[in-house]
Amino acid sequence: MPWKTMDVEEQKVRFVVAATRQEKSFSALCQEFGISRPTGCLWRKRYQEAGLAGIAEHSRRPRQSPTRTTAELERCVVQMRQRYPDWGARKLQLLLAREKVELTRSTIHRVLLRHDLVRDHDRHSQATSRFERGALNELWQMDFKSPKGWNAAVGPLSVLDDHSRYLLVLQAVWSAHGELVREQLETAFARCGVPQAMLMDHGIPWWSARAPTGVTRLTVWLMKQGIQLHWSGFRHPQKQVKVERFHGALERALQARGAPRKEPQPWLDAYRWEHNHVRPHEALSMQTPASVWRKSERSYDPHPARWQYPTGAHVLKVGSQGNLDAYGARWKIAKALRGEWVQLEQVEQRVLVYYCRTLVRELDLKSRCSTAVERWLPNPDAE
Repeated sequence: MPWKTMDVEEQKVRFVVAATRQEKSFSALCQEFGISRPTGCLWRKRYQEAGLAGIAEHSRRPRQSPTRTTAELERCVVQMRQRYPDWGARKLQLLLAREKVELTRSTIHRVLLRHDLVRDHDRHSQATSRFERGALNELWQMDFKSPKGWNAAVGPLSVLDDHSRYLLVLQAVWSAHGELVREQLETAFARCGVPQAMLMDHGIPWWSARAPTGVTRLTVWLMKQGIQLHWSGFRHPQKQVKVERFHGALERALQARGAPRKEPQPWLDAYRWEHNHVRPHEALSMQTPASVWRKSERSYDPHPARWQYPTGAHVLKVGSQGNLDAYGARWKIAKALRGEWVQLEQVEQRVLVYYCRTLVRELDLKSRCSTAVERWLPNPDAE
């Protein structure tokens, strides 16, 4: 039987037996078994020293592997992953480098795989294109996290700077009541300044389905600060991508780490600090939001003066019932704006109604209908 069809152990035994008996010349024997002379000498030597145990199949793994990550470096990777169980290799690489542990992203991922700390299909390619505002505090995104996992009617309130991803608010409000949201925003405005604009969805408390313009007392208060408001997800192509992506990361962190149900705010505070000061972001060239973000130069005024519209603008006061008498008709605007002054800008047979810097209504002079606007656009004449 040719040796290549034999069990390897059986081949070795037959060879060393034949070599020991000197049945043939050593060279001829090696040729017959299809092995080199040095290999034959090694097998015979091992057999002479330890018998069959000496010629048993040995591990071919090298005793030393200069390219294998050392146990100490692997321990650093594992400890960092255990500290941030929802982070991938790309972000862990940056944190390890800060502690003078220089490893490639692929090496870190292999270590995580070896220790069952990540699944191979969890590896994602880096995003190639992103959309963001060009300046800090140009736009803040605001939304509630879903209530899943929080044992409450609504999840935490989040406010995020679009340009830097800096997390300004992460608060367990547990209610969509406008006054509670306003308290959090007042604290953020006092600490961080006021943004130029804010983006929200069509949800309570920053939108009212019963109001013709959708405005609420909360949004009127925001507009008085000169904040231009945008709404997404309803008659508008914009989406709250940044805050939605953050909520996805928060959800993964909640699942991986767990949070106390009774007193979650300390956990949220720690996570907000980690997000801003520790977690590197790919969109920021792996910098942290805190290293990029700066306080807004627009200061918060708790008692803002009446908004000044451009000189020569057509300005009217909203009536006590939220109506507006203009162009020979009475138009429904919003009860939340009663007693407030609005600017009217006629464009052929339509009139755009602005409150402060935000477009709130469109009047159709031909059909005599007051409709919600299709797009929320800035007032080009406002400062």
